[in-house]
Amino acid sequence: MSHDQASYLELLARGAAAEAYDRPVLLARASGTAPDELAAIEHAKQLALRVRAELEGRRRREAELSALFETAHDLAGLRDLDAVLRAIVQRARSLLGTEVAYLSLNDPSAGDTYMRVTEGSVSARFQQLRLGMGEGLGGLVAQTARPYVTDSYFDDARFEHTRTIDTAVSDEGLVAILGVPLMLGSQVIGVLFAADRRERVFEREQVALLGSFAAHAAVAIDTANLLAETRSALAELERANEIIRDHSGVIERASEVHDRLTEVVLRGGGVHDVAAALSEVLDGAVEFTDDDLDATGADGRAIRHGDDWVAAVSAGGEMLGALVLRGRRDLDPVDRRTLERAAMVTSLLLLARRSAHDAEQRVRGELLDDLLDAADRDPRLLRERAARLRADLDAPHVVLAARIDGPGTDAADREAARWDTTGRDTAGRDSAAVERETADRQRLWSAASHLAATRSGLAAARDGGTVLLLPLGPEDTASDLARQTARQLGDTLRELVTVGASAPVAAPAGDPRPIAGAYAQARRCLDALHLLGRSGQGAAAQDLGFLGLLLADPGDIDGFVQRTMGEVVEYDRRRGTDLVRTLDAYFASGMSPARTKDDLHVHVNTVAQRLERISRLLGPDWQSPARALEIQLALRLHAMSAAVAH
Repeated sequence: MSHDQASYLELLARGAAAEAYDRPVLLARASGTAPDELAAIEHAKQLALRVRAELEGRRRREAELSALFETAHDLAGLRDLDAVLRAIVQRARSLLGTEVAYLSLNDPSAGDTYMRVTEGSVSARFQQLRLGMGEGLGGLVAQTARPYVTDSYFDDARFEHTRTIDTAVSDEGLVAILGVPLMLGSQVIGVLFAADRRERVFEREQVALLGSFAAHAAVAIDTANLLAETRSALAELERANEIIRDHSGVIERASEVHDRLTEVVLRGGGVHDVAAALSEVLDGAVEFTDDDLDATGADGRAIRHGDDWVAAVSAGGEMLGALVLRGRRDLDPVDRRTLERAAMVTSLLLLARRSAHDAEQRVRGELLDDLLDAADRDPRLLRERAARLRADLDAPHVVLAARIDGPGTDAADREAARWDTTGRDTAGRDSAAVERETADRQRLWSAASHLAATRSGLAAARDGGTVLLLPLGPEDTASDLARQTARQLGDTLRELVTVGASAPVAAPAGDPRPIAGAYAQARRCLDALHLLGRSGQGAAAQDLGFLGLLLADPGDIDGFVQRTMGEVVEYDRRRGTDLVRTLDAYFASGMSPARTKDDLHVHVNTVAQRLERISRLLGPDWQSPARALEIQLALRLHAMSAAVAH
């Protein structure tokens, strides 16, 4: 093989332009190469150009097949029809090397086809264009279901040129246009276009390629329509099932309420447990009230009272209160008898527990006060007193500070009232306001004492609120107890009750001294919830993110990272993924997917997929300002911990 012939292999290896293949022939001629050798070089040139053309063709077909495969993959996970159609148009434009690509859909009611997706378009008039059937190139494709192509649209007499279409095409500056139909069976539903702003001849392979993209687009549209029809059918089926359930529920409700009320009584529940069970059975909000309702009769019959239904709770002629059902304007006979039966059960519970409850509340409160104020008490005596109250002070407990946080409640309102000679306290409130606050504190203490008794715990009124000492079950956490307590007390009192929890205390009877510190921590957590605007909620310090690190002593940094983004870290560890690094890059780029993919050197679709996975792991609100701040802090702490570990 001569040096000149070998040079063609070098040109092929480095993918040189076609013009470079003339150079060896020219150099051979200039050097006076013999004719037979010159002919051999010329032959090698032709062979090299054929090989180059074959390689170029294969690379082009590989790119086309890859784009078609990606499009099919998008269809398999179809979530957003517009996103899939945009991807199809973008890939068609890229592979055909055109300046513009666009897609129109037929409108049977209007009898025309309208622009749905454009890529590379700069004219607003063109993007809003509608073509009548048979008008222009696109209208002819939509009408005949055949592809049409022109290298110079304005010079092509085959098409019906209208002023509207020609003006829009001229605004866009289009010259060469290729259009293929979107087909569902034998029906044309739209047209897919590729166009250039200069004269150009579209090859047969390019027409076929655009036709393949059009087939994918038609499948995407058909799939989206089928999904919409399926959702509609499922919604109608669900409505029919609801009607059936409503009818069968009326029949089952009488038996259900009997079972529920029996269960409440057998497990030692109170009137508020009866109301909660009744709320679920009657599908409305039921509450017990001891207010004087003029319209309430003493015979236990359920009657209308405004927009509510009321059944008196009475015993021996004494009105103990009433059960009030809200949210049900109409009440059928079965539900009315259910409300009346519940009122009778409530009166029996009230009479049976009134005296015992009052005495037990006082005794429990005294024991808790001694645990808080007299840490030097004999542990043996504390255990004996607790045993009589069915409380196990050798088990782990949590101290909870509870307070009613109604509108306008602040630190001044929670101070003890100090009266002046005018009958007003130093905060400027009159005696009625202070009496209401005192009554609220009494109600909170009563409800908390009842709750503590049902959970083998203790409760006492303290510092304008209530303190509870509740045992920690094997499956419970301090956060669980705080949330449950806030919800139960709030439901009972129909008020916003905020609850702060301490870290668990191992065995209060063995060493009561940590109880006072735990109560101080619970109060700090309670005040933090109020400052954060989270009145009516329950939480422990560990639930307050970075603020919790300041409340707890010592701070649990590893625990904070685990609670904030532990699922993402664990997912990376199990799967070998890079979600933590993606999160860091996402926040570092100002939460921009485009800049994130540049930092990570991945495709923007990869970034989108990773962010979707992160949303499933962290929850849909992970990008809210508060969550995002905690996650960014956790990322920094995680990185610091990793650096120390290595």
